[in-house]
Amino acid sequence: MSKKRSTLETTDVKATPAKTYVRFSLSQRIEHVVLLVSFTLLGLTGIPQKYATSTLGEGIIRLFGGIENIRQVHHVAAITLAAVSVYHVLAVLYKIIVYRIDISMMPTMEDFRHLIQDVAYYMDLRKHKAYYGRYNYAEKMEYLAVVWGTLLMGITGFMMWNPIVTARLLPGEFIPASKAAHGGEALLAVLAIIIWHFYHVHLRHFNKSMFTGKLTRHEMAEEHPAELAAIESGQATPPPPPETIRRRQRVYFPIAALLAAALLTGAVLFFTAEETAIATVPRGETAQVYAPLTPTPRPTPTPEPAPEPGQGVASDSWAGYYEGLFRNRCGACHGVTAVGGLTLATYRDALKGGNSGPAIVPGDPDASKLVQVQAAGAHPGQLTIDELTQVIAWIKAGALEK
Repeated sequence: MSKKRSTLETTDVKATPAKTYVRFSLSQRIEHVVLLVSFTLLGLTGIPQKYATSTLGEGIIRLFGGIENIRQVHHVAAITLAAVSVYHVLAVLYKIIVYRIDISMMPTMEDFRHLIQDVAYYMDLRKHKAYYGRYNYAEKMEYLAVVWGTLLMGITGFMMWNPIVTARLLPGEFIPASKAAHGGEALLAVLAIIIWHFYHVHLRHFNKSMFTGKLTRHEMAEEHPAELAAIESGQATPPPPPETIRRRQRVYFPIAALLAAALLTGAVLFFTAEETAIATVPRGETAQVYAPLTPTPRPTPTPEPAPEPGQGVASDSWAGYYEGLFRNRCGACHGVTAVGGLTLATYRDALKGGNSGPAIVPGDPDASKLVQVQAAGAHPGQLTIDELTQVIAWIKAGALEK
């Protein structure tokens, strides 16, 4: 009988569900999911643009259907992040004005004491870690990093999205500086999420509270013992009476409406201030080019002797004419950026070519990749018929450098 009673009592204990405490409301969880999706899309579409010439960057850009598509997705994700940021500001103000909650995400001197206590614990100078309240110092720093990162990404993103407006207000050097800061902060944010956030929230122990909204008593005792003690001892601040809430809402809603209107107006101006004049690839002439596969034979001119020191450079040479022609027509894609591995910055680079072969083969226009691509027509840096004919003659004559 005693054994049977013991078995029943054990079964009852196992069947009793663990006590839980509400950690996050439904609106907070939805906000977190929107932030998660928008941030992921921003990282997935932004980092490949920063490293567009890398194998992985090129692969991801092709996966999205090209640079214009990946830029559009990046812009939509940025708009979503801006919207959820506006909502977050209004939600925080609501809790402060209506419910009069403490701003528990701001660092205090208690956080510095907790940090020192944790260091002592990890050095085996203390038996237990610090007793955290609702948020510990690591969570607060991560939250402030998100706030700082969003502000920095927003400011630098505006400068790149609206370069003409930026150049009217600030020196032009701010635009490339904003590009460097934007890409660096993006890389830092992605690495911080992967290394720091994933470890503390998903690897060290899987915290499901942002998805379920609740923590068990055991999890509260482990992660937020001071908050648990305040709740169980009745010292937690109770919500205000309904009449007080309604009175404060009458004060809050007009303020929130004005603030929301100002923030949304600013967001609209942010995204519509200008239609940037900086295209992804500058368009060249689109005239139909005719170049026979077998050009009409022309007499091979006698190569000019190399100029003596102090003499001028031949006009029908790389240094005399074609270097400037290719810089003007092709420099946007095949200058510093070297799309497809090809750069025409120097004569040697042109002879070396890119991933698909040498751009210029002296004496053989048909084998020169530059002539093949230009002869097909509709190239972004398309040469005119006269220019292409002149290039073919130059290559056929030996493609002199000077």
